[in-house]
Amino acid sequence: MMKLTKLTGFAAALLAAAPAFAQDAEPVMDKGDVAWMLLATVLVLFMIVPGLALFYGGLVRAKNMLSVLMQCTMIAAMVMVIWVVYGYSFAFGGGTGPFWGGMGKLFLAGVTPDSMAATFTDGVVIPEYIFIAFQMTFAAITPALIVGAFAERIKFSAVMLFSALWVTLVYFPVAHMVWDASGLIFNMGALDFAGGTVVHINAGIAALVGAMFVGPRIGLGKDMMAPHSMTLTLVGAGILWVGWFGFNAGSNLEANGGAALAMINTFTATAGAILAWALLEAVLRGKASMLGAASGMIAGLVAVTPAAGSVGPVGAIVLGALASSVCYFFVAVVKNKFGYDDSLDVFGIHGVGGIIGAVGTGIFTAPGLGGTGGDDYSIAGQTWIQIEAVGITIIWCAVVSAVLYLIVDKTIGLRVPADDERRGLDLTSHGESAYHS
Repeated sequence: MMKLTKLTGFAAALLAAAPAFAQDAEPVMDKGDVAWMLLATVLVLFMIVPGLALFYGGLVRAKNMLSVLMQCTMIAAMVMVIWVVYGYSFAFGGGTGPFWGGMGKLFLAGVTPDSMAATFTDGVVIPEYIFIAFQMTFAAITPALIVGAFAERIKFSAVMLFSALWVTLVYFPVAHMVWDASGLIFNMGALDFAGGTVVHINAGIAALVGAMFVGPRIGLGKDMMAPHSMTLTLVGAGILWVGWFGFNAGSNLEANGGAALAMINTFTATAGAILAWALLEAVLRGKASMLGAASGMIAGLVAVTPAAGSVGPVGAIVLGALASSVCYFFVAVVKNKFGYDDSLDVFGIHGVGGIIGAVGTGIFTAPGLGGTGGDDYSIAGQTWIQIEAVGITIIWCAVVSAVLYLIVDKTIGLRVPADDERRGLDLTSHGESAYHS
């Protein structure tokens, strides 16, 4: 008997079907599903390297470009190894606990090319290796998102140590809670199609805590800290948007109408968010900026992530525009008011956008608003469940992340020396630079 290991946004019907296959039917593997999931997995890798690396790299000063590229690349590689050794087991290892999957699949024990994983259709399966690889890319990108909060001032060794501890004690438990059939949040009935809680709220909260622990950059508010290359930032953002189709539509696990819904929503929510951010800038600042358009793009992608499989395309536009507007407020107003240096607005976009998206999923999944909820769907009931899921994720991530930052700071230290920060991390941390004069 196979267990459904990941929740989609198709609400109660899929929750009821979670244990998986009909007893009287032979499981079927469709080559179209397999081909799609292979492609979706590669698309998520494309999001990390070069997508996220270039997006973040363009946003920092030229002297720190290479350091950000290096951090994204090395975190992804390290987490892939950790995932195979114990991460997959901790998240989806077949354990029945509400917080972790156990140790049954350490080193991918028992997994062969012939072993299959359930999808969201009774009797339809995909090779377990594909499910493992797909989920591996999610695990790899999430800690890489965090580095934008303390870019330009953190030790490379601290980034690597924190990331290894964080995926172990924050990402894997939350992934299990949300996406495994025995998980705490899964059994509450929360909807998270592709990682609003697991990826974006998780990364955003860890980023905010990290920005506070590491402290602001030297010269913040005095020195010029504008992005050194908006060209590369847009290239990275565009790659992220393309890769996000693997992220969202791939989370359907099958090449069918559910994947098509997630795909069109990934278009429409993002478009609505770009327009909303640019409009706000035009009205409030007199000019719409490329940085704003890129920020709106990511905000929309973040917001639709938990909702992609259960809201309608028009609802996705509204959700994207709403999330983008709230993210703009946090980036332009709240950050300055409270004085934390979230360098690349990881909390302001991923954290805040993830929260708006997760809560908004409860609203826009309603059939009256174009969503896929059933006739007995309760907006109030589902939205409250979404709020509870967000609350659990925030508390778990904030508390554990704070402890981990403290451990890293007291052992190897979080921050580079002031002279190294002034010279730039490219040369002082890696002995090379992104550009030659």
